[in-house]
Amino acid sequence: MNFKQAEEYLLSLELFGMRFGLDRMHRLMTVLGLPQRRFASIHVVGSNGKSSTARFCAAILERHGLRTGSYTSPHLRSFRERIEVGEEPVSEADFAAAVTRAADAAQMVNRTAEPDDHVTQFEALTAAAYHELARRGVEVAVIEAGLGGRFDATNVIPSKVQVLTSVSLEHTRWLGPTLADIAREKLAVVRDHATLVLGPLPSAVVEIARDTASERHATLITAEPTDIPLRAAGGFQHMNFGLAAAAAEAFLERALEDEALKRAAADTVVPGRLEPVGERPLTLFDGAHNPSGANALAASLPDVLGEHRPRVAVIGVLEDKDAAGMLEALLPHFDLVVFTRPANPRALSPATLVTLAEKLGGPPAETVPDPRAALARARELAAPDGAALATGSIYLIADLVREDADARASTL
Repeated sequence: MNFKQAEEYLLSLELFGMRFGLDRMHRLMTVLGLPQRRFASIHVVGSNGKSSTARFCAAILERHGLRTGSYTSPHLRSFRERIEVGEEPVSEADFAAAVTRAADAAQMVNRTAEPDDHVTQFEALTAAAYHELARRGVEVAVIEAGLGGRFDATNVIPSKVQVLTSVSLEHTRWLGPTLADIAREKLAVVRDHATLVLGPLPSAVVEIARDTASERHATLITAEPTDIPLRAAGGFQHMNFGLAAAAAEAFLERALEDEALKRAAADTVVPGRLEPVGERPLTLFDGAHNPSGANALAASLPDVLGEHRPRVAVIGVLEDKDAAGMLEALLPHFDLVVFTRPANPRALSPATLVTLAEKLGGPPAETVPDPRAALARARELAAPDGAALATGSIYLIADLVREDADARASTL
């Protein structure tokens, strides 16, 4: 396959949706020659902050002299963004070759599977990532879990360090109805005699983490936010960088070098997380997609936007998210809102969001269904001295940054 065909192949697998279970993944790894055992790994799980923490951790390890890779999700412009070596996305040719290899392996696995038990998109992509990271000879890969942990396709790695960034109510249909249920699913990635690094968590979740670490004879570390200046905007990133540093130190089993930490902090950009994309008006994209993420975003707005300029939000949310909880956190911080609809079949209608906003006593609102037109309208309303922020879903941000606005986007 060439690159376009590789992306089309992955998009074609959306037909099979999401299915938990590691049997297909283990069989894929066997066909591929167990690539996940040819590099050391750090596994990042949690409700918010996974991608940022993974990027920071890879950057820190790279600046300590290791050949480092990472696997994150979802992507904004292209599937190949998910697989990085040396902090650079793999080339189109390398990505296509890796997906071709994974597709061949998937075909073999599917031959003996039931028709409703074929390899999924995320499994094929994860297999391609592990194959490519091994082929490129990385010494350590920082792997972001997709959904949950226990049965997530990424959970076939013999990780040395695991990171739990945060836990909030999400994906309850798959992970369970309570924070405790969700925490147990995420903490199932902890290996025997590993190191578990914790972010800020509710006390009940901390107790579950302690019990898990004790059962598996794992070392437990509680990370602290860094006070090192970061290139990435948002106060919440200081905690993510602290998590990344704690994980890197646990992996290296030695104190980190101050200069290497400072360079990682100064160099690392996190796409789609309070990312500035325009001036006059100041325009930012942030993929906050649940109430915890929205609250963290809201807390960062005074520092990022300042106090004395018009603020206009562009908001689009998926139907399986707590839209009311997100709006409750965000609406008080904006003068106007433009509601829109991400190009995703699970997106809430702008009219539904307006109704929720009115119940919450939100600011004046408009609806512009097309995301790019919504952003243009928000920038017009903000005027040159104001600020426009698009948020509510990473899929909305993907719609806004994709080079070809009409290209089919991943919906998983």
